Amino acid sequence: MTDPHRVERAVGSVVGSAVGDALGAPFEFGPEGAFSARFPRSGQGGEMCGGGGWDPGEATDDTQMAVLTAESLLERGGLDPPDVFRRFRRWAAADPKDIGLQTEAVLGSGDPWDLAAALHFQSSQRAAGNGALMRAAPSAVRFATLGRQATMDAARRLSALTHGDRAAWEGTAVFHDLVRAAVDGGDPLAAVPETLRAVHPDHRERYAVVLAPDWHPDLATEFNGAVWPCLGSAVWALRTTSSYEEAVRAAVDLGGDTDTVAAVTGGLAGAVYGIRAVPARWTEALHVPLPGFGRVLRAAELARLAGGLLEAADAEAGG
Repeated sequence: MTDPHRVERAVGSVVGSAVGDALGAPFEFGPEGAFSARFPRSGQGGEMCGGGGWDPGEATDDTQMAVLTAESLLERGGLDPPDVFRRFRRWAAADPKDIGLQTEAVLGSGDPWDLAAALHFQSSQRAAGNGALMRAAPSAVRFATLGRQATMDAARRLSALTHGDRAAWEGTAVFHDLVRAAVDGGDPLAAVPETLRAVHPDHRERYAVVLAPDWHPDLATEFNGAVWPCLGSAVWALRTTSSYEEAVRAAVDLGGDTDTVAAVTGGLAGAVYGIRAVPARWTEALHVPLPGFGRVLRAAELARLAGGLLEAADAEAGG
């Protein structure tokens, strides 16, 4: 039987990521500190405020793509990259409210699933955005039981569906492994040095810089829509706070790509603190539309997805 504490952490990661996404969406591309300026006291309520084209509690493309990944992993009995890509393409064709420029170009190219991202990268040389990292909480849970190498390799394969730059693969792989450590009951911050040793040598130093204990988002040399400062900001938010709520608030307050930084932070913090630490006033409003699929998921359905992913992972590891 799957350990109930591990289930709490797995559900915390998936739901926590979605909550961070919905919480941060109205503040995207806004200034630093905008969230705390509007909601100065933790726990006061009303934070799922909507705005910027988003309804209160509405999750963005970050969580929509995460759900499509999760459902493919469950329905196909594991990682089936062509199936994930087909789901992404169907979703993109249904005109979602938001979609990353690079992801849109890859999914709309008409190229085969195993060539589209690579061909786009060859022509653009720009594919190090955080659009693969943002959707990775469910896949991190699904492969958590299989160890560092397996979970990082799965992250790379999923990232490569839309991002041709290895920087995006490696950042997503690091996230996968830190969630793995947390779901197993460990400290993901303590796992960073070992995780870094498993990063491709060409990208290890870049990630070592942003994951260092003395790094601060103000030191970023690129916008946090890039994969490495986005991941670094999420780890910083986890390191400098002591609860799920504090971590996500800190992430949104950074400004910039707030929905994704908060989604990544929420995935990590949710795995550390568990689903009980995610405020009910935030999960109650949460909903995830799925353009192209005619459904809207709520927090309870996300929780069931997360539990199913962990059960599948445990069954594969035990088999």
